Amino acid sequence: MFVENIAYACVTRFVENGQERREALRWIENDLSTESFTFAYFERESNRLAAVLKQLNVKPGDTISIFLPRSLQLINSFFGILKNQAVSCILFSTLGEEGLLDRLSNSQTRIILTRRSLLRKIIAIKDRLPALKKILVTDLDDHQDDTILSLKRLIAVTGGLFDYPHMVDKETPAFLQYTSGSTGKPKGALHVHGALGDMRQSFRDIMQLEERDIYWCTADPAWITGIVYGLIAPFSSGALQAQYSGSYNAASWLKILQNQKVNVWYTAPTALRMLMQEDENAFLTLDFSSLKRIYSVGEPLNPEIYHWGRKTFKVEIYDTWWQSETGSMMIGNHPPMPVKPGSMGKPRSGAEAFICNENMDILPAGEQGLLCLRMGWGSMFRGYFHNDAAYAEKFQGEIYITGDLAWRDEDGYFWYVSRADDVINTAGHLVGPFEVESALLEIEEIVDVAVIGADDPLLHKKIIAFVKLRNGQAWSRELELKCRIYVSNKVSTTAIPAEFRVINRIPKNQSGKILRRVLKAVYEGKDPGDISTME
Repeated sequence: MFVENIAYACVTRFVENGQERREALRWIENDLSTESFTFAYFERESNRLAAVLKQLNVKPGDTISIFLPRSLQLINSFFGILKNQAVSCILFSTLGEEGLLDRLSNSQTRIILTRRSLLRKIIAIKDRLPALKKILVTDLDDHQDDTILSLKRLIAVTGGLFDYPHMVDKETPAFLQYTSGSTGKPKGALHVHGALGDMRQSFRDIMQLEERDIYWCTADPAWITGIVYGLIAPFSSGALQAQYSGSYNAASWLKILQNQKVNVWYTAPTALRMLMQEDENAFLTLDFSSLKRIYSVGEPLNPEIYHWGRKTFKVEIYDTWWQSETGSMMIGNHPPMPVKPGSMGKPRSGAEAFICNENMDILPAGEQGLLCLRMGWGSMFRGYFHNDAAYAEKFQGEIYITGDLAWRDEDGYFWYVSRADDVINTAGHLVGPFEVESALLEIEEIVDVAVIGADDPLLHKKIIAFVKLRNGQAWSRELELKCRIYVSNKVSTTAIPAEFRVINRIPKNQSGKILRRVLKAVYEGKDPGDISTME
């Protein structure tokens, strides 16, 4: 079965249909200056990148990684890669060397696009990446050598003409989205061009944009929400959207809502919690009357934030649930259904969700268990890249096991409880303890370490690191700073522990597995329960 290439559906189709001058996006800089861009712009610029990749002999199925901050260049690169039927892999620009190495190595990235300010991280690990052949630098005027090339110079000599198949087999790989488990290396969830139908339909059914509504998704494109509902779904639906190049800033965000007359806003509970910390007067002087609805994603939207948001913005807030692996929203709240504060909502059309016990027996309403989905939806991930064993563990027959604990009420609403594993959801980002622990263990003063997540009113979960120091070593502010910088450089800025606790012994069972529940009980001052399995 053949489907539209995602790039065709998002960009080229509008140009072919005579809508090349139609406004697609309003790009907002840090200083809040705004510039409008049409579908013709994205078609032209993505063609230029696509032509360069073809000149570099990129083949369908090759992985091309994008290591750039949020930018127009990132968007055009994403579409240009898909036009070549190559696999796009957008990476957070905050990744440290080891986090970058894990992802570039697993994805077997052949070409990476970056900028000069990030180039040093790639150079530091380049010799450990045999698959990496070219580094294209967006703001470099001249080639440095045969590997580090100026993208501007390549575009100048290649030209902007590019022809590509508009229809592809539905199983053609499109992009990789990396997520982290509680143990082991990060896993790349592979999505295909055939996922487009579910992505677009879920966007229409849940967001319910009207013609010329202005839509704003605050998610970084390196996050699954930013790819699907910041790029693919709104572009392919012809939605007019705003995008902001900067990071979170309360004053700027509120002015964007007002100045751009945003109608539908998709953001995270963390952002709402941070806005809640602002002085009430910051909201009273601004006009949010254009806002129709707010949608939330990334972590549970607790009732306190829900009620504050409704009171402050005077609109309904609809929470949604989905994962990197599901590829599109699977459970959510949307008009006209009434919202139950704290609930994930109900399964969308085309999604079948239920609660199971460990034997995969479906549980009745009111009983807590594993949140599961029945296979068959189009945007389901097709595998973990080069990790078939981990992929197989996510399924029991025709049932996909999400790894989340939840329960369903008598009205069919689902309620999130927690992750079934140890992944830490901090500020909407999933951080695997293993990555943080591995980085901290490389510090000479530390001989053992364990990382847990603890409840936090702002971040949802904060990262707590328990460290065992080398004999004779004392904890100090200097050592703490060293640890923070090291984790930032090795893993990511989002993985920096909020707190460090020095401990004499890391609790482990006889097989060597860290007993995180014991550490969590210690942190919370509670009874750790049965410790008979501790070594």
